[in-house]
Amino acid sequence: MKGWQIFVHSVRLVLNNIGAAFRISFVLYLVSAAAQVYGYMNADTMAEVETDAFSPEAIQLDGTTLFLSLLGLVASLWIAVAWHRFVLEEEYPTGFLPRMHGAKMLGYFGRSLLIGIIVMLGTIGAGFILGVVAFLAPPLGLLIFPVSIGLGAVLFFRLGSILPACAIGQKLSLNEAWAATRGEATTFVVLGVIITLATLVIFLPSLINSDPASVINLIYVLVVNWFATIIGISLLTTVYGHFIQGRPID
Repeated sequence: MKGWQIFVHSVRLVLNNIGAAFRISFVLYLVSAAAQVYGYMNADTMAEVETDAFSPEAIQLDGTTLFLSLLGLVASLWIAVAWHRFVLEEEYPTGFLPRMHGAKMLGYFGRSLLIGIIVMLGTIGAGFILGVVAFLAPPLGLLIFPVSIGLGAVLFFRLGSILPACAIGQKLSLNEAWAATRGEATTFVVLGVIITLATLVIFLPSLINSDPASVINLIYVLVVNWFATIIGISLLTTVYGHFIQGRPID
């Protein structure tokens, strides 16, 4: 199945280039994870001030969290563009901070928002239709979740090639990305299912941890999130390389 081949190829991209992945993303990932770590370190204080959102302590916490979240967004865009360029353009990192392509990061952000809106509208529309059907035939309500995942995966991956294209400075429209993946809906449904199952498996230990607020759990989640982040970017890279550039995935 091509969906499985895309997933395996993307994982191999990371494992075969683990050193480069580490140099590209280590420092930036620490920045992107800062808001999560800050929230963990101040969890008790946040719980105490949540009843008074306008207290000085609450405003300070919210302001710091917002600032760290914005830094994390920039860092995440930086990682994505740098990893796409490493794989597709062989732009090797020379240190622990890859070259910054500000304009491409901004374009990447805008295109990500556009795809996100399209996926959201598509899944909401499908969910509404399925909800009406489920009202008339309740057993069909079981289809809402899997159909939504499948549709979301198809929309995201069929349109997602515009993101790596932006990262390497190539023009690719939504129509061109859609046309290049025509007839591959099943591939992306399978890929969406694989990603969903893989996510559940790798995060299961943190979900069943008897102390989800422990330092060990936080470290586990941060490490797993790093792999998930790089592999997720690699999936888009693989889709672009295969369907747009014609690269093999076997």
